[in-house]
Amino acid sequence: MEKETRSDKPETAPGTPVPDAALLQDRILTLCRERGAGKSVCPSEVARAMSGDPNDGPTWRPLMRAVRKAAAELQDQGRIAVLRKGKPVDIRTVKGVIRLALPDT
Repeated sequence: MEKETRSDKPETAPGTPVPDAALLQDRILTLCRERGAGKSVCPSEVARAMSGDPNDGPTWRPLMRAVRKAAAELQDQGRIAVLRKGKPVDIRTVKGVIRLALPDT
């Protein structure tokens, strides 16, 4: 049996609607701009903002892979920085907690 890699996993849990990638990217950029220069947001904040009514339960968790994928595309375009412990990292190889921020200009 082949070992499942990160890219083999589905974007979200079965039955969970996935927001359009452009909408996720727009939300990431909006939250980073609102936070301001030198500040960052957690990818879970983006997922929570996209998940709708928080009273419906933890509907944001299934969106995390889609948020990370959208953030990777923005990082590739140089539109955001991905940070771990305040240092720039590659979102595709980093493990652990990350933050999203506007790049230093």
